[in-house]
Amino acid sequence: QVQLVESGGGSVQAGGSLRLSCAASDYTYRSNCMGWFRQAPGKEREGVATIYTNGGNTYYADSVKGRFTISRDNAKNTLYLQMNGLKPEDTAMYYCAAATLWVAYVCPGTEYEYNYWGQGTQVTVSS
Repeated sequence: QVQLVESGGGSVQAGGSLRLSCAASDYTYRSNCMGWFRQAPGKEREGVATIYTNGGNTYYADSVKGRFTISRDNAKNTLYLQMNGLKPEDTAMYYCAAATLWVAYVCPGTEYEYNYWGQGTQVTVSS
């Protein structure tokens, strides 16, 4: 069964922190690539961070480098996104995604390569 369920979104002031969680079914968690994507109103969905299970190599969008951290807890089948130093431009619906891909070094941050998606969790950052 394919299942990804996000949680942890909310409203915070600029400079604040949130930790997003994505609980995955056993089947989905076997994917070798998992990632977080976001979509702001009127904008296309963009890759935020990805993690490659075989080695843990990570990818971050330039806009979040140094502020966001992606991680996995294999015992809990859960993917996380720790977001610090949040900015109003981080406001978006955040989605968890997974796929089994051929990977040279890092999992891609392009949405079309991912075939399993959660329903999303809203993050709103006020100035």
